[in-house]
Amino acid sequence: MSNADEQAGPEVTGPLAHRVPDLGALELLLAVARLGSLGGAARELGITQPAASSRIRSMERQLGVALVDRSPRGSRLTDAGALVTDWARRIVEAAEAFDVGAQALRVRRDSRLRVAASMTIAEYLLPGWLLALRAQRPDTAVSLHAGNSTVVAERLLSDEADLGFVEGLSVPAGLDSAVIAHDRLIVVTAPGHAWARRRRSLAAEELASTPLILREKGSGTRQVLDAALGGLARPLIELSSTTAVKAAAVSGAGPAVLSELAVGEELAMRRLVPVPVEGVALARDLRAVWPTGHRPTGPARDLLSLTRG
Repeated sequence: MSNADEQAGPEVTGPLAHRVPDLGALELLLAVARLGSLGGAARELGITQPAASSRIRSMERQLGVALVDRSPRGSRLTDAGALVTDWARRIVEAAEAFDVGAQALRVRRDSRLRVAASMTIAEYLLPGWLLALRAQRPDTAVSLHAGNSTVVAERLLSDEADLGFVEGLSVPAGLDSAVIAHDRLIVVTAPGHAWARRRRSLAAEELASTPLILREKGSGTRQVLDAALGGLARPLIELSSTTAVKAAAVSGAGPAVLSELAVGEELAMRRLVPVPVEGVALARDLRAVWPTGHRPTGPARDLLSLTRG
């Protein structure tokens, strides 16, 4: 082997993370340089002196140079150690700037929450969840966009919402989901309607052949009803909100199919009457949704956990 080969030092290969000391080791070296004592540096960083000595030796082996001379009078940087310390200081300062920037991003993320929800969830479940979130995160500003399930998916996929809620039978393409509750659609009508006095349950065929007050296509409620009736539901009126459908039904305009969540007060006050139906599957899952591969974080994660409480 030639003298040049002997002096070449260790071969520099492999990932950078394997060749450069970690931040903890660099912070320890800076503390030794500042305090002139390995023991003092260990105390400042909250580790034992043997652990500090081991970390310095490991860093010296990794770099292939001696960094610290130890003596009864204290610890002194070698010439190589002084040079490495200058480099280490720049790395640690860059890491501190990185940490400040990351924290600013977290604060920005945690200062707002954009929610998109289909109408039934927005009107009858989200207010309670958002009140509970407010108690946990009083400084988070929440914006809520209510629309049908199609609109919710569009807002999530265009990064206009952080978390969504839908009521349909399937999860829109491009989204992951979790079931948060269960719901059932029921047929209701005003007390004066002929169906309010009938003794027998409605058959699917009769429901399908009767014009109904319906939510618009694209809504979760309409998806469930269309699936249950094989796409044969006949609209008397199509309206874009649960509240509007309910008001039309209460006025006597005709029968409607609505979430059980939405009509509790009207049923209790006898402003609406439930109509039993047989042979029609009207149960559905309520889901939280978010873009595939992007699990909710920060306030969105906290809101999701509250829906399961």
